[in-house]
Amino acid sequence: MTSEKKRVFSGIQPTGTFTIGNYIGAVRNWPKLQDDYDCLYSVVDLHAITVRQNPADLRRRTRETAALLLACGVDPEKSILFVQSHVPAHTQLSWVLGCFCPFGDLTRMHQFKEKSAKHPEDINGGLLTYPILMAADILLYNADLVPIGNDQKQHLELARNIAQRFNGVYSETFVVPDGYIPKTGARVMSLQEPEKKMSKSDTNANAVVRVLDDPDSIVRKFKRAVTDSDGCVRASADKPGVTNLMSIYSAFTDKSFEEIEREFDGVGYGAFKEAVAQSVVDGLRPIQTEYARILADKKYLDGVLKTGAERADRIAQRILSKVYRKVGFVQL
Repeated sequence: MTSEKKRVFSGIQPTGTFTIGNYIGAVRNWPKLQDDYDCLYSVVDLHAITVRQNPADLRRRTRETAALLLACGVDPEKSILFVQSHVPAHTQLSWVLGCFCPFGDLTRMHQFKEKSAKHPEDINGGLLTYPILMAADILLYNADLVPIGNDQKQHLELARNIAQRFNGVYSETFVVPDGYIPKTGARVMSLQEPEKKMSKSDTNANAVVRVLDDPDSIVRKFKRAVTDSDGCVRASADKPGVTNLMSIYSAFTDKSFEEIEREFDGVGYGAFKEAVAQSVVDGLRPIQTEYARILADKKYLDGVLKTGAERADRIAQRILSKVYRKVGFVQL
């Protein structure tokens, strides 16, 4: 990786197939960063086990997630793609950083509160210390920028605080990372509850369109999408369902809201929904084809992940060695 470019780190959990919200809001932008930044992209399987996982499913989804990232345009020649658990330095650094993070900071994390309420039967220590591992993911590579959504801002701020605290005690060690907000990328909402963000974990199948859904399913879900009784294709705060569909159509066609409003002026929601569905089907088709090809080539996929882990580990060990030396661990 070249040192002249700023470094980007981003990770995604292998907890289910990406939704079009994950794709539009995050993953679609990852390949666009490759030419301008040194990029590290990780399948963060360690984070996934804060919620109990079926081992066979986790292994399968980890490989599927990596294949899907490649199909979406992540280039292993330009970026480093790896699985988090393949680089032990993530957990090693996490312990050190945990000793520089006040307990109160962790209990104030919004996601800890939300997930504790959602899974009261399994409020485990990993759920509490998740943000420290996330800080380790970022600081281990001296990442300058971290692509984030609104739900991760608090975690990034914690990583910044930990880096500044460590640097203050032991001299400059970590780059203090900034958030990266893509210039393009809409926030995609549920098709059934357009006031809520589209989520991989939504139990209502009609609310979520996944990147690997077949064309018939995609069309059916958009036909059932919640709109309103107005019948007018127009973006407005009081028309969340229609505005959401316009955002999706805009993302897949590059048309502005003004162009979309003109295109469907005087046309009912039925034709509009069909057009949105078709734009998604057409946009996802090449990704689905490439995904099937990559997943079928086990040797290639495993080779990419092995090389990625080795490249990531070389960077990580340099940072970890510096941290260990500064805190006083004996080096052999």
